[in-house]
Amino acid sequence: MREDGNMKLPFKPDFRGKVAVITGGTGVLCSVFAKALAACGAKVAILGRSEEKAKKLEAEIKAEGFEALGLSANVLDKESLEAAHGLVLERFGKCDILINGAGGNSPEATTDAEFFDAEKFDLPGHKSFFDITQEGFENVFGLNMTGTVLATQVFARDMIGRPGSVILNVSSMNAFTPLTKIPAYSAAKAAVSNFTRWLAVHFAKAGIRVNAIAPGFFSTAQNAALLWNPDGTPTPRTQKILNHTPLGRFGEPEELVGTMLWLLDNESSRFVTGIIVPVDGGFSAYSGV
Repeated sequence: MREDGNMKLPFKPDFRGKVAVITGGTGVLCSVFAKALAACGAKVAILGRSEEKAKKLEAEIKAEGFEALGLSANVLDKESLEAAHGLVLERFGKCDILINGAGGNSPEATTDAEFFDAEKFDLPGHKSFFDITQEGFENVFGLNMTGTVLATQVFARDMIGRPGSVILNVSSMNAFTPLTKIPAYSAAKAAVSNFTRWLAVHFAKAGIRVNAIAPGFFSTAQNAALLWNPDGTPTPRTQKILNHTPLGRFGEPEELVGTMLWLLDNESSRFVTGIIVPVDGGFSAYSGV
């Protein structure tokens, strides 16, 4: 591992002159992506719902001597994305690299129990599958899937007629095998993987590569309530995850960087399109016995 500024990179593609746009750019995983791309010379536009967080990350990247622009954008509002696109064009130029990283789950789309229990499902305070509201389900599914579609519609226009452009979607291990309790998130990530393959074929003749990275289990702010008790001890779900991850631990965000850089670098992966790459500590390979 080589250190460039404050970011350790497994290898360093040359992204000088490239404009990279990252939705969900202020999240735990995508903020690391932003710093890595900036360290490789890209001009990085960070899109997030919180302008304050986006500007904070922009300042951190600039302090390391790289170029960044933090913007507020809602991936479920096409006008918001168009406004952000205009600012990116004005400041940096056309998008060469798009990372669709906006996503996440919500308690509104989560069941309390892994398995349906006929004796408990109608008890007050117990959230079963039947208690997930249409709004809660649509919010989670939309954030992950519809947000990926809308951001691609807005920013991939820049890539038309410019071979070498790349789109990277963020899927999940849920796309391979759905996890209990989180039906909307699991369904949405499966849709993202399917859409990745569809888009790769659709844009193949235009010279735009499309792939996805499927992270395994990483402890983030979004899944903290599922993984950790209020006192900081691991939940039973955490123990299940670790028991089924051969490497026996959660991933570190930096451990996604090598795969991300490989998929974005046309010198390394110019013949790679339409794939979803698991980075999961062996979770998908382990049957549990």
